[in-house]
Amino acid sequence: MSLSSAPTTDDGSLENGLHQDGRRLTLQRKRVLELFERRGSGCHLSAEEVHQQLVDLKLKVSLATVYRTLRLLADMDFLQELELSEGGRRFELSVDDHRKHHHVVCIRCGLTEEFENDRVLEAGAEAAREFGFKLIESSLNVRAICSDCQT
Repeated sequence: MSLSSAPTTDDGSLENGLHQDGRRLTLQRKRVLELFERRGSGCHLSAEEVHQQLVDLKLKVSLATVYRTLRLLADMDFLQELELSEGGRRFELSVDDHRKHHHVVCIRCGLTEEFENDRVLEAGAEAAREFGFKLIESSLNVRAICSDCQT
């Protein structure tokens, strides 16, 4: 797993970032980030899935704490947030060499798969240029029904 430019718990970036904001590094915050780091890039988890995995690891943490921690880690750019049109959210590890991808999302079960497509990226860049915008990022979420949910 390449975490080339991604902040990690090992190098103290999380603790340093929290300290600068007047926050402290709690066990729960560290465990949430470590969970994503263990799973690697391309793993998309909901708050409920993160909570369940932490409970399975015998870590006492409330679902509310998981929601707050995911929001904080996304704000600090440790995680990327995937916002689904159905109101759900999934999170994935922020890794610089993995930012130019898109998602196919099952509208029934939330299964999320990634794909890359240079034409989609160029269409976003072209649209931004056409309207005089400076492109920051481009993402496409394709809503579909996975093969398991079709039956």
